[in-house]
Amino acid sequence: MPIVLLFVLHWMAAVFFQSSFQHRYAAHRMFSMGKRVERLFHLCTYVTQGSSYLSPRAYAILHREHHAYADTERDPHAPGFFSNAVTMMWATAQRYGAHLDRTSSPEPRFLGGYPEWPLIDRLASSWTSRLAWGTAWTLLYLWLATAWWQFLLLPIQWAMGPVHGAIVNWCGHRYGYRNFRTRDRSRNSLPIDLLTLGELFQNNHHRAAGRANFAARWFEVDPTYLVLRLLAWTGLIRLVPTTGEV
Repeated sequence: MPIVLLFVLHWMAAVFFQSSFQHRYAAHRMFSMGKRVERLFHLCTYVTQGSSYLSPRAYAILHREHHAYADTERDPHAPGFFSNAVTMMWATAQRYGAHLDRTSSPEPRFLGGYPEWPLIDRLASSWTSRLAWGTAWTLLYLWLATAWWQFLLLPIQWAMGPVHGAIVNWCGHRYGYRNFRTRDRSRNSLPIDLLTLGELFQNNHHRAAGRANFAARWFEVDPTYLVLRLLAWTGLIRLVPTTGEV
């Protein structure tokens, strides 16, 4: 079934660039890279997220606020203050939009250190671009779909970036086990996280927010980190050394 294969490939590519570029690079600077490679990552993030593109600047500010205020009323997406994931992400979208439009007033400690490419960010965040990507996905489905139920996947492809965020922020602070005592309610939802490529090791990540490897125990596997290790071996990126263990 070509649609299912297309969906899986799109999901994995989009979640990788969200995890690596927007989260580990833009928000946390867990690795460094040259300007050309950074622009390549930026462009790939736009292509994979398409109609649901998230600005690295706005994403980084939002995520830094999340770490500072995790599971409190000031957290942009604390599950404990919402009845379901949809209402949580709607509230998150409102704050993200303010950061994107620069109508918010984030604390100075949350600013700087993130990649900015004004041309791509303006284009990718425009409704023209979002509608064009949505139309392209719809036409692909009309061409390749072989059963009606496959169209149920289409809305997820339209909103791939926020869907990833909803899964991580809802499940990662409600379900699973805890390796460490932290001041928040973060949890590890999957011991081998192939669904979000390591992002569901939230307890490990909140324990050591600057550590590129989100896995901590012998049975945990962080696929994004393994790819980053490979990219570091090729010289495309440089992982930032961290001291101590999780």
